[in-house]
Amino acid sequence: MFKFRVTTAASLAALLVSPLYAMTAEAADKVILQIDGAAAPFYAPLYAGVEQGIFEKNGIEVEFIYAAAADILTNIAAGNVDFGFPNGDAVVAAAANGLPVKVVHTTYQRGIGALLAKESSGIKTYADLKGKKIAVTSLASPNYLQLQVGLQQAGLTIDDVNVEVVATGAIVQSLQADQVDAIVFSELRKYNLEADGTKITMILSNDFLPSFGNVVVTSEDKLAENADVVKRFTTAITQSYEWVIGGHVSEALDIALEKYAPTWPKDQKSILTTAFEQTFVPSVWQSALTREKGLGAADIAGWQKNVDILAQYKVIDTAPQAADFVVDPSTIGQ
Repeated sequence: MFKFRVTTAASLAALLVSPLYAMTAEAADKVILQIDGAAAPFYAPLYAGVEQGIFEKNGIEVEFIYAAAADILTNIAAGNVDFGFPNGDAVVAAAANGLPVKVVHTTYQRGIGALLAKESSGIKTYADLKGKKIAVTSLASPNYLQLQVGLQQAGLTIDDVNVEVVATGAIVQSLQADQVDAIVFSELRKYNLEADGTKITMILSNDFLPSFGNVVVTSEDKLAENADVVKRFTTAITQSYEWVIGGHVSEALDIALEKYAPTWPKDQKSILTTAFEQTFVPSVWQSALTREKGLGAADIAGWQKNVDILAQYKVIDTAPQAADFVVDPSTIGQ
């Protein structure tokens, strides 16, 4: 018994002076993460990171709030929120307009835009779209740009197709009902369509237009003045996604559906699971680059190609240098 007590006391003494104890004993840094859109199960890794104590382990207490991507970037630049989780195209537009924002974690290594058509349509490539009716949600949407670039790659122009603008809530149904021949939207809708028994041909937009979905941003000032907080926050993001990737998709979705997005239809879990396991885990959150450098790694060349195409198609007036606003998380604090 005496030996047990001595060992315990020694262990306690070691714990009291350890860096881990020092970090957890101190009050966690409270930060606000403003997320694009609304609470949704697609953000399950972030929610799981809280519930699994990953943010807490890194000395971070995070509050989630929601807004449109453009508003997130304005708030970041103004210092109203600590971190944002907008889409990459919005970040490029903000940087082109001179907002002092920094991407500190390229969470989505690629975009998830895609052209979807029924197999029965015979559409297999963008060259097959000539004379076809194609739906997008807006002529100002990233998907409309993807359509233009895809057509250009196939030697066609927007004048070679018939473009229909269909609301987000109705665009999938327009394809199901054969009101259009194809839609340019999210590849995730492929799983909804296939769940209803429709065989789908999919062409990923990222194959010809590198883009990035949700990424973590902060302000230039916060990165310069609080690099330690930024480092611990991005580490927590990485570890949260690693937890889900490591075999916890179902648990993460349960957390999201039960606590953070309770109004989302629970019967969608099967489709969400398929989307996570077939899209997000293998090729959106991970890439050849992340296998080399870790989750969130920055593909500067890919970012620059995205910037240059946005400028070419007059989505932005000037093309900023990606290296000026995109940071690899491995370099933070160095």
